Amino acid sequence: MSGKAKHLGVTDHSRDSVGLTYVYPVVSRRAGGVSVGINLNPNNACNWRCIYCQVPGLRRGSAPPIDLAQLERELRGFIDTLQHGDFMRRHVPEDARRIVDIAFSGNGEPTSAREFPEAIELVGRVLHDAGLEGKVKIRVITNGSLLGRNSVLQGLRRLGELGGEVWFKVDAGSAEGYRRINGVEISPESVSRNLHHCAQLCPTWVQTCLFALDGASPGDEEVLAYLEVLARAGSASLSGVHLYGLARPSQQPEAERLSRLPQDRLEAIAERIRALGLAVRVSA
Repeated sequence: MSGKAKHLGVTDHSRDSVGLTYVYPVVSRRAGGVSVGINLNPNNACNWRCIYCQVPGLRRGSAPPIDLAQLERELRGFIDTLQHGDFMRRHVPEDARRIVDIAFSGNGEPTSAREFPEAIELVGRVLHDAGLEGKVKIRVITNGSLLGRNSVLQGLRRLGELGGEVWFKVDAGSAEGYRRINGVEISPESVSRNLHHCAQLCPTWVQTCLFALDGASPGDEEVLAYLEVLARAGSASLSGVHLYGLARPSQQPEAERLSRLPQDRLEAIAERIRALGLAVRVSA
């Protein structure tokens, strides 16, 4: 293991904390322990540009070709270190010393990798061999915009078969909101459609980042539009919603325009989501 390893906390999700290309550990406040991240976008390329993104040097694009053999070596080696080495004791807070998931997240949209379905299969195999099958969940954190690709559908279907789940990004409810927050031209109807399709393939949580922009929190019209996106997707088919605030500083040009929402504002929006019959988890 690289000498670069450092003490981990919820405010630092550095992708190079152990000096590997594809694999990195973080302490996840939402998952409640050590999340072993898989970064299929080491080129810092994403098809979206969210103004709260903590990736420095973010650029538009897709994942590069993935060396699956290297990914498997890194994942097997790091899982072994977590299980049998002293990494947890040396680098992880005592109350978080458990592996909670293998999470495809990283520095861009993971489903943009051509090898995405093979990578899902690979993780399932590694967990099986490590005796962690059924104990450590596989998660894919995605903006859901590439569900029109057969490879993405194949990967998500296999994820569901492996007992995994998707965390599907929905940060707004209007076309203007997606343009302003995520830097994309996309319709609310297409978001609902992709969200519904995803939930048919695999258990799906919505994840939503809420914050103030230029001192203004999301207005009532935008919140209503967001609720409509969830309702149109079929809220009964969704596992729930993760609402979270700004825990780590943005590395985008808009960083100074962003600020955290008070807990009571997050809770007020959460109550409106619960009225749709959805479970909501709030992380300020």
